[in-house]
Amino acid sequence: MKVLVIGTGGREHALARALSTDPAVTALYCAPGNPGIAEVAELRPVDAMDPAAVRDLAVELGVDLVVVGPEASLVAGVADPVREAGIPVFGPSKAAALLEGSKAFSKEVMAAAGIPTAKSYVCETEDEYTKALEEFSGFPYVVKDDALAAGKGVVVTEDRDAALAHARACGRVVIEEYLDGPEISLFGVTDGTTVVPMMPSQDFKRIGDGDTGPNTGGMGAYCPLSWAPEGLTEEVVATVIQPLVDELRRRGTPFAGLVYAGLALTAKGLRVVEFNARFGDPETQSVLAMLVSPLSELLLPAATGTLADAPAPRWRDGASVTVVLAAAGYPGTPRGGDVITGVEAAERLGTAVNQAGTKQNADGDLVTAGGRVLAVTAVADGLTAARAKAYQGLAAIGFAGAQHRTDIAEKAAETAA
Repeated sequence: MKVLVIGTGGREHALARALSTDPAVTALYCAPGNPGIAEVAELRPVDAMDPAAVRDLAVELGVDLVVVGPEASLVAGVADPVREAGIPVFGPSKAAALLEGSKAFSKEVMAAAGIPTAKSYVCETEDEYTKALEEFSGFPYVVKDDALAAGKGVVVTEDRDAALAHARACGRVVIEEYLDGPEISLFGVTDGTTVVPMMPSQDFKRIGDGDTGPNTGGMGAYCPLSWAPEGLTEEVVATVIQPLVDELRRRGTPFAGLVYAGLALTAKGLRVVEFNARFGDPETQSVLAMLVSPLSELLLPAATGTLADAPAPRWRDGASVTVVLAAAGYPGTPRGGDVITGVEAAERLGTAVNQAGTKQNADGDLVTAGGRVLAVTAVADGLTAARAKAYQGLAAIGFAGAQHRTDIAEKAAETAA
């Protein structure tokens, strides 16, 4: 079958990489893509935020499946006209993607479905901000931009003034209670009725070692989670993702695609931190590296309503670790145009280097062109070996001002040892 992937980032590179080795895929396109994706797929220009343009490209190429990667494209409704044209789409409708497009909507759906989550208030005025912050005083304040913010719209701080300043800057926010305990990510593939879970993973949101500094879109990830409670995946499907999918279907907005559940294992039990409407980045890089069965065996059935009949995904033994290299200035104002070296050398060491914020300059050099530039993923027999391999690959890569965390999966590896 012919497949078109929409997007430009590391998540899309990982998806394209997996689909490029899928025996069912006879032609693979990506629009607009990036220089790394160009090595495994044919790139086509498109405005990924223009639903009609994406539909027209899919029709022109005669594809059998469109995979929409970025949340902004999904929230813009890119999947709708493609689906209306009779082409299967892996990615929710504009109405269902509001799950990620509005945190207030997400909270409303969770309440209706009885999904465990943090107590919260939707606030738009100074008076509302103040009352909500007073409600949660004594704990770190959690203030979330209601709209999309590329993973950087959340502030968790003990500084009330900083929390208030973030709320003012965003306008409409969700202020909620702080959830203690470790966080995990679980992807649920769904056709709107059936849910098939993928392998749980954990990502690292803060820019600095030891979870210090501001939030980012994610500085690394790993899987599996050897420390997670037995039966966790089944519990999440039964109490979180399946009720969510059922509630959205009940509302007449069935969700076909990937539900990303961000979860906290608190002292009071499992709680939802957030939902996303697409594959997470950088967790996707680690999770797909562990997938043995063809990715199309999940994506196409989800897009065609036949997931109940699809074979269960198969996973390799061992572990995978992903470490992100970010540009100078990230997560504030990242610097672009710095020449990147060593990608080929890192891949010769056995790591997969998924490109995100890259482009080619006039001289043909690969240069930085975004906040998170590259994600280096390694697979090995155990977490310690996977960490060592990932960081060995990362050490082969260089560009001016590069930033990365040195502690991705470190505690988990020590625990597993």
